[in-house]
Amino acid sequence: MSAVATTTRRGPPFPWLKPAILVGGSAPFGWLLLRAARGQLGANPVAEALNQLGLLTLVFLIASLAMTPLKIVFGWSWPVRVRRLVGVMSFCYASAHFATYALVDRGLDLAGILGDIGERPFIFVGFSAWLLLVPLAVTSTDRMVRRLGFVRWKRLHRLAYLAGSLGVVHYFMRVKKDVTEPVLYGVLLAVLFGARLYEARRRKARKAARQE
Repeated sequence: MSAVATTTRRGPPFPWLKPAILVGGSAPFGWLLLRAARGQLGANPVAEALNQLGLLTLVFLIASLAMTPLKIVFGWSWPVRVRRLVGVMSFCYASAHFATYALVDRGLDLAGILGDIGERPFIFVGFSAWLLLVPLAVTSTDRMVRRLGFVRWKRLHRLAYLAGSLGVVHYFMRVKKDVTEPVLYGVLLAVLFGARLYEARRRKARKAARQE
């Protein structure tokens, strides 16, 4: 394959891509704050804010998990370069979701928060998902990749699939009646996980064939 064809297939470096994702990804949060300031979040603004922030968390988390399959299927290099940024944005929205619950909804009542976590399953599941995202965010820098070593770092970041699964379950338990959206997110997550498993098995088979 010629150099021209390779460039066309993988695309240019796109130096504007990360700033664009950062600005575009932050826009929903800014819009949510604006709506809150204008009193446009409906009859239950706290619940609306929690719903929107939780949904954005799940969207960005699944988007980050889709980056490697995009690279595998289409041969693009840019998804891997923005994967960590998208994942960190998911953590930021998850933290805003939890902060809204803890500060606004519960007034930082630690006893009440701990009681909710222990007694209300959907809050326990959501809190567990957020806890799983914490080490992923902390180790998202190049320095931490070097410090942990790529193999251990990669193994740690597989927790993103567990966090995503818990996020879907949390969403499913919260909506109660119309579960169409959480089921769709669950199916998408399962497809992405299946794609990663397929690629891992294919690499293992190629490695075994080379050793024969």
